[in-house]
Amino acid sequence: MTSTRHRAAILTIILVSYFMILLDNSVIFTALPSLQSELGLSASQLAWVQDAYTLVFGGLLLLGARAGDLLGRRRVFVFGLAVFAIASLLIAVAPAAWWIIAARALQGIGAAIVAPSALSLLTASFERAERDRAVAWYAATAGIGASLGMLVGGAAATLLSWRAGFWLNVPIGAAMIVLAPRFLPETETARGRFDVVGALTSTLGIGALVFGLLHGSEAGWSDPIALASFAAAVALLIVFVLAEARAAQPILPLRLFRSRTRTGAYLVRLTYLGAMIGFFFFTTQFLQGVLGFTALQAGLGFLPMTLVNFVVALAIPRLVARIGGTWPLVVGIALTLAGMLWLGRLGADSTYVAGVALPMLLIGAGQGLAFAPMTSFGIAGASASDAGAASGAVNTFHQVGMSLGLGILVAVAAASDVPGAAPAAALSAEVSSALTGAAVLVGIALVLALALIVPGRRPAGVQGGNTSPSHSPASVPTLEV
Repeated sequence: MTSTRHRAAILTIILVSYFMILLDNSVIFTALPSLQSELGLSASQLAWVQDAYTLVFGGLLLLGARAGDLLGRRRVFVFGLAVFAIASLLIAVAPAAWWIIAARALQGIGAAIVAPSALSLLTASFERAERDRAVAWYAATAGIGASLGMLVGGAAATLLSWRAGFWLNVPIGAAMIVLAPRFLPETETARGRFDVVGALTSTLGIGALVFGLLHGSEAGWSDPIALASFAAAVALLIVFVLAEARAAQPILPLRLFRSRTRTGAYLVRLTYLGAMIGFFFFTTQFLQGVLGFTALQAGLGFLPMTLVNFVVALAIPRLVARIGGTWPLVVGIALTLAGMLWLGRLGADSTYVAGVALPMLLIGAGQGLAFAPMTSFGIAGASASDAGAASGAVNTFHQVGMSLGLGILVAVAAASDVPGAAPAAALSAEVSSALTGAAVLVGIALVLALALIVPGRRPAGVQGGNTSPSHSPASVPTLEV
C-alpha cells in the first residue's frame, strides 16, 4: 500500500508539472506588448508566438497520450518535462522572432507529452475517494494556473523582463525530472501503433490554414503564398480524414462523430475557445496600449472575470445535478456573448470599469457555467474503449479552436487598420473589431449548441459537472488548458 507521504509526493509532482504547462499557456498574454517591443514583432508574428504553442500542443496531444500507453507513462512524462524545460530556456534567451516561435512550437511538443501522461498517472495512482480528491485538485490547478499565469507574466514583465516567466520553468522542470523517477509509478506498456500520419496531417493542415489567415491579412487575400497555404490546408485535412477512416488505431476515431451531442460539443468548444483566446490576446493589449496599464496592472485587471468564474464554477455541480447540463451551457454561452458584444464597443475614450471590468463579469459567469457541461457533452455516451479518445478529442478541439480563432481574429483586426490614425485610436479600433469578431464566434457557438445539443436526448449519466471516472463509466477527467 502506497504511504500517505508517497501519495502526497505523487500528487505534488503531477500538479506542479501541470501547473507549469498552464502557466506558460497564459503567462505570455500580459507580456505580449513588451515582448513585441523588444523583438520588433509584427502583428502576425505576435499571434504565432501563441499559435505555435497551442497548435502543436493540440495537434500532438492524442499522439502524446498514445505514446504513454505504448512506452510507459512515467518514462514519457519525464521525457516531456525535459523537452518543455529546454524549450522554456530557449524562449528565455530568444534573440529574434523566428527563434521564439520555433521554441514555442517545441514547448508545445513537450506539453502534448506531459499533459496526458500526468492525467493518466494521477488516475492510476489513486482509487475511489482519493482519486476524486486528486482530480478535484487537478481541476482547481487548471483555474488557478490560468489566472496566476496572467499575474506572473505581468509581474515579471513589469519588474524584470518578459523572459523571467520562462526562466522560472527551468529550475521547476529540473526538480520534477529528478523527483519523478523516484516517486511516480511506471505503467505497463501496451502493444499497438502510432497514428503518425493522422497526427502530422491534422497539425500541418490546421497550421497551413492559420498561416494562410495570418499571411493573407498582411499580404492580401490574393497573395500566392496565402492561396497556396489554403490549398495545402484543404489537401492535408482531406488526407487526415481518409487516414483516420482507414487506420487500425486512429488518433481520432471518426465514430465519435456519430453522436450529434458529441459533435455539437466539439464544434461549440472550437468556436467558443476561438473567441476566448481573442479576448485574452486583444484585451491585454488594450489595457496596456490604450489605458496605459503596466503588465502587472493588466494581469490584475482580469481578476473580475477570474473571481466570478471561480464562484460560478463551484456552484455548477449542484446546479446541473438539479436541472442537467443543457441549459447552464446555453445560458453560459449567451452571457459570454453579451459580455463580448459589450467589449466590442471599446474605444480610445473607454474606461476600465465601464468598458472592461463590467463585461468581464458577464464573460466570467458565462465561462463558469459553460465549461463543465461543454466537457461532459464531449464525452457523453462514449464506450469504455473510446472514453480516452473522446476526452482527447475534447482537448484537441480546445487547442485547435484557440489556434484557428486567433488566426481569424488577427485577420479581422488587420482589416480594420486605419492608416495615419493615432496609435491609441488605431489599436482601440483593431481591438474593437477583433472582439466583435469574437462575439460572432460565440454567436456561432450558441447556434451550434441550440441546433445540436439542446434537441438531443440527454445521455444517461451525464450531469455536466462531474467528469471523475468514479461517477460515470464514460467519463474521464479532461485537460482544460
